[in-house]
Amino acid sequence: MELIPVLEHAEENLEFTSNPLCHESIYMSIDFYKKVGFTPPWICYYVKQNENLVGCAGFKGKPINGTIEIAYGSFEKFRNQGVGTRICKILVDLSLKTDPAIRITARTLPENNFSTKILLKNGFQFIDNVFDPEDGDVWEWEYIPKSH
Repeated sequence: MELIPVLEHAEENLEFTSNPLCHESIYMSIDFYKKVGFTPPWICYYVKQNENLVGCAGFKGKPINGTIEIAYGSFEKFRNQGVGTRICKILVDLSLKTDPAIRITARTLPENNFSTKILLKNGFQFIDNVFDPEDGDVWEWEYIPKSH
């Protein structure tokens, strides 16, 4: 499984702008960069496995006060196959490789669902109910490294 960066401008992303799976999310990513900036590796990605695009992933901007927020999803055809769990792990690994002291968070709808299961499998713990200006009431999660 590999992360394929979504670059800053539409003309740099022809592989994705012409792919029906990516049509909506590619432009959302490019518009998002206009708000938060384009600061690799803290960007958006598509995820490829065996030459298939299986999902998308990314960071909700560069670290602020030593904290980043991850987001990820698998395309419909690849759900319930462990793809989301592996995508989440790749984002955690990239974060820690880039900055071992980084605090990694994620937000989900305030209910037990596939996203919460994925986060639990990847070492996240529920922190609190929070209000997100874009998503309303959500649950916030934090990655807790395993003690060695």
